[in-house]
Amino acid sequence: MQPAAPLIVFCQPGDRRSAGIQQARSRLGMPPALLIPYAGLLEGQPLADLLTLAVQRQIQDGGPGQPLLEQWESLRDYSSGPSERESAGGSSSGHPTKESAGGSFSRHPTQEPAGGSFSRSSEAKAQHLLPDSPGGSFSRHAAPESAACPPLLRLESPGGSFALERALIALGAPDAPDADDSLHPFGQQPDLRPLSFKAASALKDLPGVLHHPSQWFRGYCRLLARLRQEAGQLLPASRWTNDPAEIAAMTDKRRTQQILAESGVFVPRPLRGSGGQVPVDYASMREMMLSQRMHRVFIKLASGSAASGVIAYQLNPATGAESAVTTIGVESYITRPPVYFNSGKLQRYTDSARLAGIINWLYRHGAYAEQWIPKPGKDGHSFDIRQLVVAGEACHAVARVSTTPITNLHLRSRRMTPAEAGLSEAQQAEVRRTAEASLAAFPNCSVAGIDVLAGSSGRMYTADVNPFGDLLYDVEYQGCSTYEWEMKQLS
Repeated sequence: MQPAAPLIVFCQPGDRRSAGIQQARSRLGMPPALLIPYAGLLEGQPLADLLTLAVQRQIQDGGPGQPLLEQWESLRDYSSGPSERESAGGSSSGHPTKESAGGSFSRHPTQEPAGGSFSRSSEAKAQHLLPDSPGGSFSRHAAPESAACPPLLRLESPGGSFALERALIALGAPDAPDADDSLHPFGQQPDLRPLSFKAASALKDLPGVLHHPSQWFRGYCRLLARLRQEAGQLLPASRWTNDPAEIAAMTDKRRTQQILAESGVFVPRPLRGSGGQVPVDYASMREMMLSQRMHRVFIKLASGSAASGVIAYQLNPATGAESAVTTIGVESYITRPPVYFNSGKLQRYTDSARLAGIINWLYRHGAYAEQWIPKPGKDGHSFDIRQLVVAGEACHAVARVSTTPITNLHLRSRRMTPAEAGLSEAQQAEVRRTAEASLAAFPNCSVAGIDVLAGSSGRMYTADVNPFGDLLYDVEYQGCSTYEWEMKQLS
């Protein structure tokens, strides 16, 4: 049997995601993944240095001996640079294709970012990549023409840490060093009221506060660009489970819906004027809702996740009365601007002035409004489906059931199987088909959680594509947890 591909995970070591991956690999008899902390990258440490430290740390922690050594040998075999691979008959322009059950890793070019790397020393560090012996220094080796296991690179969510949030906001500042916006879907549009690098670096930890979402996203795209460039230099034969460029696109809901629609996937109708223009603030949004007779919409923060910055909004066309359900809370002050934060429970608003302030703030940071598709349900409950797709195949699924329009599980929604929620076998098959088509719109991604809505007409709509949507507890597929299934299919 072919050994499992070495796995390098960019993450927050010790969080639920990285722990779940390591547990899955242990259960399957695979060597542990090499964990590269986002914190070190955002402190400016070169990727090669972080790889060295991670190797040494695992061995010092009593790694699994021979399998671990074999893993580093495989990594070393794949550490040649583009020129060496070309001289050996290989190519530096693409990643090798790996067929797997239900899908494949797609060949795609290594993109050279328009700007510079976050770390100028990465090319020099490429001369010191992988250990000749445990704890040793890194060196460069030519890759054999027919090697078996190129390293697999995996990006995990950077959320859950204020220190990382602050560092990403600082990296997104207009005066941040080595700014590379090549992966930002709307990078040519400046952020409104940006914070300087110094001001962003001095932000205080105020739980739940949404400090500067659009600048955070710009910083995140810059980090993705840096990782894509450095990994291409250090491990040119490596494969990404999800390509950083497509993760950037998935993280911006505006771009996600564009890509899905262009690929023929049904999505909720976006709110647009008769000339195709999109709303830019509260007033233009209401005007377009009335002119397009779209009186119920979901407004979403473009880079939000876990229902952050989501509003279920409705407008009475006859009276102008409005109401909204949202995760956004507001603290108002007399002498300074209001503060917007993620509330632990859903908020309801009917006051126009309060709603105008919230919605204007969302549009300053990039918002997207779409038709409110009523979710199916019964007995006062409605639901949508989180359908995981791995390597082209739909697998784990959970119905998120709520008495409110927003169904995220952390907002006290209940979980059910799709069958328990009332979907027939035919409907479940259509959910799977819709989810698979949605991931196929991102050909260089192998894992995503797809949020699928069942419309009243029987049509399935994709509401969101989450590159980190696999953190599903107590949900199995063919006897495997989500991470176990991913490790088996992708390694």
